[in-house]
Amino acid sequence: MDERTTIPEHRGAGGTSGGVGMFIFGVGLAAAGAYLLTRRVMVTTGGWALWGYNSFGLSLIPFLLGVGLLFFNGRSIAGKLLAFVGVVIIFAGIISNLNIYFQATSLFETLLMLGMMAAGIGLIARAIKPM
Repeated sequence: MDERTTIPEHRGAGGTSGGVGMFIFGVGLAAAGAYLLTRRVMVTTGGWALWGYNSFGLSLIPFLLGVGLLFFNGRSIAGKLLAFVGVVIIFAGIISNLNIYFQATSLFETLLMLGMMAAGIGLIARAIKPM
């Protein structure tokens, strides 16, 4: 056989010689564990408060000023900056006011969920590790 016509080496998941089936099974196992875990988490929120007052309206001021400047002049750097900062403040305020609770569940179910995630991540790592 000529050197120029060599058969390419078979590659698996991640370009390694690991198994594609093992990788897919690991992704499914990790995803199932993550899904079950997130089904037990409750996310709530309260009102925005700054020094005891509702402050959501204050967070809109930079955004509204930026939008107004952009409608006046679409190339305004200050308008783009104020609009961007306003969006960042709004998202940061939403995230910082979230309350996250883990619902009561049995130890067996918790270990099962976390074990599925750990096993899935381990199988993914094993499948993409070069042999």
